[in-house]
Amino acid sequence: MSKPHLDHLSKDAQLLPVLQSVEPYLLQERHNICLRLCASIMSQQLSTKVADVIFKRFLDLFGGNEPDARQILDTPFDTLRGIGLSNAKVGYVQNVARYMLENKTDDETIRQMNNDEVIEFLTQIKGVGRWTVEMLLMFTLGREDVFAIDDLGIQQAMARVYNLDMANKKEFRRQMLEISSAWAPYRTYACFYLWKFKDNK
Repeated sequence: MSKPHLDHLSKDAQLLPVLQSVEPYLLQERHNICLRLCASIMSQQLSTKVADVIFKRFLDLFGGNEPDARQILDTPFDTLRGIGLSNAKVGYVQNVARYMLENKTDDETIRQMNNDEVIEFLTQIKGVGRWTVEMLLMFTLGREDVFAIDDLGIQQAMARVYNLDMANKKEFRRQMLEISSAWAPYRTYACFYLWKFKDNK
């Protein structure tokens, strides 16, 4: 089956070997955006393995089921601390649930927003930065054209693939934006393949 994103990205001669070295990937939409955002906060600055353990403990608080915003907000602070979250992360998780409830926000509300609107809406929550929302756009909302310029893994992979100098940060970002503009409207896929390429190395 032909994949339009691969046909398009393959036009980049330097990216082509990366595409050929990684298994093809298709984005999927997932439900319960509030929970996914909370999970992203929980995983910040943790290894994938540790993050998975903490998220499983979190779900176990709800009998293994996925909680909604009300259930998350009603969970006592000390209970959330008890699964291994820091004080700050407990506060941020509660901020997300409270914000969703106060704004009467459900999955459909957010799905109707464009990428910039989602970023503007969710970064108003204390503890939620642009990178976190970009990951949500990619891996929960399934948006195909997101470029996570501040992601260290993407930066390192692009520096290697395109032989870029990371030392001059301003020039490095300019080069990243210039290169990635040719990937539109499939920049999410390019990011995914670059992450996998970096992990494989």
